[in-house]
Amino acid sequence: MRVAGRITGEAILIGGEMVRPGISTKQIDEKIRHHIEKCGARPSFLGYGGFPGSACISVNEQVIHGIPSYDKILEEGDIVKIDVGAYIGGFHGDSARTFACGKISEEAQRLIDVTKRSFELGVEAAGKEGARIGDIGFAVNEYVVANGFSTVKKYVGHGVGHDLHEDPNVPNYGTPGRGARICRGMVIAIEPMVNMGTDDVIELKDGWTVITKDRKLSAHYEHTVAITENGPELLTKVD
Repeated sequence: MRVAGRITGEAILIGGEMVRPGISTKQIDEKIRHHIEKCGARPSFLGYGGFPGSACISVNEQVIHGIPSYDKILEEGDIVKIDVGAYIGGFHGDSARTFACGKISEEAQRLIDVTKRSFELGVEAAGKEGARIGDIGFAVNEYVVANGFSTVKKYVGHGVGHDLHEDPNVPNYGTPGRGARICRGMVIAIEPMVNMGTDDVIELKDGWTVITKDRKLSAHYEHTVAITENGPELLTKVD
């Protein structure tokens, strides 16, 4: 899983380096696919449930599952979520980051920063003795709400392994001390999806793209996290 995670993390960074005004989301997707396949892996998302891209690339009010397109051209001030998975040796990696396209607003940058920090707090909660799934979601949501944003409730993190999505679900909200116990050997994707406005979302007619109901910005941050005897290990972190 460390190999799958490393390839996934590298692909995310390659995609992020391409984020700039004038480039299409499909061009980013193609570069990501090339790197994953060059490493001897395959894109986890390509064909998954019929998804047509190697990465989900979601811009601004798009929360997740944005379909890469030559027609979607990035503009100055956009925030771009890149979600990638790689499959090799029977295991998946899964990771997402939000990137700034050129100069973005201070509030957009704060949204990105709060989303990343909420992830970090979720990981810290997962690493505590006797932790449960509810502790992760509580830590994430408490920080997000304290900063004036909202966490998406409809979509959640999940286990990762032989399958891209496994039990347990890992919501970005919860009650401390509730839910499945977090044990050594578990591998989970912790992935806060944080909205600038309401937590309500809508799935578009393409059957994939999810947007905020109020069309305000959304950010996403995710790593595949292994629970080891030495604490949580981010398998998809390479930078």
